[in-house]
Amino acid sequence: MNINLKKTGLFISSALLTSAAFAQVDKSGSIEGTTPLGPESQYRTWSIGINAGVLNQSNILGVFQDGFNELEHNVGYSAYIKKQISPSFGLKAQYMGGKVGGIDNSTNTSFEAKTPWSAALSGEFTLANTNWRFFNSLVKPYAAIGVGALNFETTTVQNGNSSTADAKTKWFVPVDAGLKFAVGKGINIDLGYQVNFANQRFDGRTGTAHRTDVFSYAHAGLEFALGSSNKPALSNSNPVATLINDYSTKYDQLKAERDALKAEVDQLNSDLNDDDGDGVANRFDKCPNTPKDVKVDGSGCPLPEMKNETKVIERVEKVITEEDRRVVKDAIDNLEFDLGKATIRPTSYASLDKVAALLVEKNFSLKLAGHTDNTGSLQTNMRLSKERAEAVKAYLVSKGANASRIEATGYGPSQPIATNATAEGRQQNRRVEFTLY
Repeated sequence: MNINLKKTGLFISSALLTSAAFAQVDKSGSIEGTTPLGPESQYRTWSIGINAGVLNQSNILGVFQDGFNELEHNVGYSAYIKKQISPSFGLKAQYMGGKVGGIDNSTNTSFEAKTPWSAALSGEFTLANTNWRFFNSLVKPYAAIGVGALNFETTTVQNGNSSTADAKTKWFVPVDAGLKFAVGKGINIDLGYQVNFANQRFDGRTGTAHRTDVFSYAHAGLEFALGSSNKPALSNSNPVATLINDYSTKYDQLKAERDALKAEVDQLNSDLNDDDGDGVANRFDKCPNTPKDVKVDGSGCPLPEMKNETKVIERVEKVITEEDRRVVKDAIDNLEFDLGKATIRPTSYASLDKVAALLVEKNFSLKLAGHTDNTGSLQTNMRLSKERAEAVKAYLVSKGANASRIEATGYGPSQPIATNATAEGRQQNRRVEFTLY
């Protein structure tokens, strides 16, 4: 037969123009709570659809026709429920009903096949996404193929004589293709064209010349995602956009953390520098820009000049006795700071005074090494260990010790002497070590 596509083409064209207007809505907003390769629970995976359209005995493929050269266009209707397995594939259970008819003028024959119902299970494939930048795909071409049962009752009229065959239920194969347009979060306009391969008795003609009957269903409708509106529909999601968004978000977070860490380290370096070279760090120096070689106290301020001072240079061999070591050990054991700060508690002053007197009397040099446990961030621990060592140095200098003979260093959690897995071990690791030489 000659295929008449004029009415069908007009129907599809008008539907496409209508849905194109809806497709102008911007759906590029971020999908919150979804991650690449995330679980199915992040999405809505069930949806339902309703469609209506035109059923006839022609098809755009132009094959499997039985000579009916005058078409009858009848209303068809369908509904389906779909389970989305992935963004590109879902399983669809479809119901379709209506009637199909045609006329063969050469033999003065016509038929009408009523289809009260059909039920088919199809696999639906989303073929592409027209814009990878959008989280919610705007336009989604799709194709589907399945198998099902078709119930039909065919009436044939030839030369005015009518005969109706018994109703039958036979296998059929639906093949569907179309476009879906996202017009809301979880709402699609569905435009499609379905070709159905039916049993040869569908149009009332049988025999070897009539192996398979085919009828088409041009349809339009709506698809709705089921479930919480706070979740995106898996069928509308875009894996590429989700992956890029996840990468960009993590990159921005890491960059922000890096910038914050750099600023903190720069500030720490500035605080612990000794710009005027008087042996007191900037953080503790209350008299910055002290001239070179001027003696200062623990706050970095110049000491009063001693008039008529007679300088006596005496070479003395330094000998560290057991008593000296006991004084230092006592200072270590009694050294306490305020929690999380570099403020020395008054209970530690007496033992530190003895260390200061020892340094003045015997002109010893002293290395102070600050240590912490591994609780908190590395940069915080490095800063705290250095500040505590500097605080001890500042106190000893304030008691008359020579700042140039005292070295203060912070090691953070890098040199533990006990396990950090217990409170007792962490307490041992929070310390300032004194080394005389």
